[in-house]
Amino acid sequence: MDLEAFHPAPREDWDLPRPIFAYVGRVAVEKNLKAFLSLDLPGSKLIVGDGPQRKALQAEFPDVHFAGARHGAALAQAYAGADVFVFPSKTDTFGLVVLEALASGLAVAAYPVTGPKDILGEAPVPVGTLDEDLRKACLKALEIDRANCRPYAERFSWRACAERFMDNLVPMRETAQ
Repeated sequence: MDLEAFHPAPREDWDLPRPIFAYVGRVAVEKNLKAFLSLDLPGSKLIVGDGPQRKALQAEFPDVHFAGARHGAALAQAYAGADVFVFPSKTDTFGLVVLEALASGLAVAAYPVTGPKDILGEAPVPVGTLDEDLRKACLKALEIDRANCRPYAERFSWRACAERFMDNLVPMRETAQ
């Protein structure tokens, strides 16, 4: 994960009622966005991204702010400007967006499934909340100290991952010929 691209500041000023619960990524049926958008939450819901389900979801959920796709610095600011990152997918195998959100200083709310469990399950301090009740996870994530998120994400930088890989290599012994 690119720690130089994603960081807690500068933050997008969304001019939306707080707290802002955000999803960033492809807007498609497999992302389970209806589970998030149907929740009764305080503040605002924000979708950053585009995809085949965007028009239908915008029509069904007119109170949700759809910001469209963002890239580069604008994407980083979009993450940082929210209060909680919501990852409603139950089928993603990892979820790089979870790491990008953490690097941006956002606590994560997700289901306790592969991907979020793999990333958040080893955190020494709370950086996210996993719960079968996604609303409960979202509200609990609001209580998490944003200052804990970035240091935890640093464990997943390209450098840290490469070092972890190298630490697990075992030298081969020379075989007698």
